[in-house]
Amino acid sequence: MSEQPSDRPANRSFRLRGTRITQAQQNATDLYWGDFGVPVVGQIVPSQLLPNYETLIMEIGTGMGEATAEIARISPDIGFLAVEVHLPGIGSLLARINEIQLKNLRLINEDARLIMTEHMPDECLDAIHLYFPDPWPKKKHWKRRIIQDDFLEIIWRNLKPGGYIHIATDWVPYADWIKDTFARSPKFTGGEIPKPDFRPLTRFEGKGIGKGHKVADLKYFKKN
Repeated sequence: MSEQPSDRPANRSFRLRGTRITQAQQNATDLYWGDFGVPVVGQIVPSQLLPNYETLIMEIGTGMGEATAEIARISPDIGFLAVEVHLPGIGSLLARINEIQLKNLRLINEDARLIMTEHMPDECLDAIHLYFPDPWPKKKHWKRRIIQDDFLEIIWRNLKPGGYIHIATDWVPYADWIKDTFARSPKFTGGEIPKPDFRPLTRFEGKGIGKGHKVADLKYFKKN
């Protein structure tokens, strides 16, 4: 039985928005965390957590789990490791896992940077999904953006040869920041791509589009 998720802050690349969790989300956490939650103890090896899947993808930041659950549902041959810090999102995703009977998804309640640097072995992931990370629009907060030069070093180490990171953002200045950051790195190649069919249009993304936001999908491959 895995330990219950924690509400401790662990990173400066996200903003904790409180832990007001609904009763349904708490019930789902109580019922299903033991089956799908991963305790942050020692080394976390995706291939051991999901031994029946050849392809292993980490999703950083699941929000309320809408896109995460749908991508896992339509990709039953791929194993997914979802990392989320907010307890309502954990509870919501666990409820979705139970509702559609997913088998190929595990959850970690912790900061992705800490997991990737202190708990995961090198070259253990085929891909990383990072959808709609906080853009930290004020200049004084840009240092909190998850996409930084040192973060590229982290993901390069965790990705298998030829692995990739797929990012989506609806904040044009952040898309430009991401492009500039990857352009400085000799360890990745790639750029903006059309929105892939497998990435569902969530309510969050739809609201942004309704406000005139331009969504950019960016994909960068690890150079060997």
